[in-house]
Amino acid sequence: MHSSLNWTSRMISRALRSSFSTLLETATGVGGAAATKGSVKSGSGSAGEAAAGSQRPRFVSVVCGFAKDNLRHKYKPGKYGEDSWFKASTEKADVMGVADGVGGWRSYGIDPGEFSSFLMRTCERLVQCSHFNPQRPVNLLAYSYCELMEQKKPILGSSTACVLILNRETSTVHTANIGDSGFIVVRQGQVVHKSEEQQHYFNTPFQLSLPPPGHGPNVLSDSPESADTMSFPVRNGDVILIATDGVFDNVPEDLMLQVLSEVEGEQDPVKLQMTANSLALMARTLSLNSEFLSPFALSARRNNIQARGGKPDDITVVLATVAM
Repeated sequence: MHSSLNWTSRMISRALRSSFSTLLETATGVGGAAATKGSVKSGSGSAGEAAAGSQRPRFVSVVCGFAKDNLRHKYKPGKYGEDSWFKASTEKADVMGVADGVGGWRSYGIDPGEFSSFLMRTCERLVQCSHFNPQRPVNLLAYSYCELMEQKKPILGSSTACVLILNRETSTVHTANIGDSGFIVVRQGQVVHKSEEQQHYFNTPFQLSLPPPGHGPNVLSDSPESADTMSFPVRNGDVILIATDGVFDNVPEDLMLQVLSEVEGEQDPVKLQMTANSLALMARTLSLNSEFLSPFALSARRNNIQARGGKPDDITVVLATVAM
């Protein structure tokens, strides 16, 4: 079974790369040297800029994803179903984040995607504010959550969230993760850093919440300060994936590592986009495979719940490499 998954991941990756390479050449009418020239331009530009960039790291980042129910959820920028994401940059920092609205609220007539979307849009805006601290991603979550709580028209629901900041002045990444979204950092074919999943109990992650009136005592609600935080230095070429649980619940870490290792040091956003597409499609395909023993199914079995197959879910992939 595992060898079959390895073969499937390679075939998906090759097919997507072939398709996107063809589309790129068709759209631009060029290939070869022209494409190489374009990739240099999208990176650092002039030699002087490249020299400056070598001292100030940055993210080269792309996004891909799928809504669990494509008929219900029309595409909106920054959203895949009930998942939301953002990317933002300043002179001092590059920032990425994902949030996953808790789907159970839909049975109460509440759109779970509104909560996660508000959090991420507010984080994106706050990155540009004068009080933004590139060493404190938990502050972004806390201030965004406070703004949500203060809205005249309540934005009800709950969401997990993960925010990651590259402090360009210190070449250090700072992270804050609440719940079961998360990140993974790959260097030289190895996982060197990854987030820890936060669960109250099986399939019940930590979450920021604003319940309807009268439901407060029955709803789990964690504070932004309960987020798991990490800080670590990064190197040129490091690969960083930040994603919702639709990815981590369906793609085994060893397969994820194979895919991510292929783009270590890659600064061409087109090639990164093809890899992000490949990983998102792999998660989507495995989530719909009823015979696959997914990471989610294995976790269920560890909790004495007999389960098999993938876990259909919204899927969000934000993929970046560190360029110095």
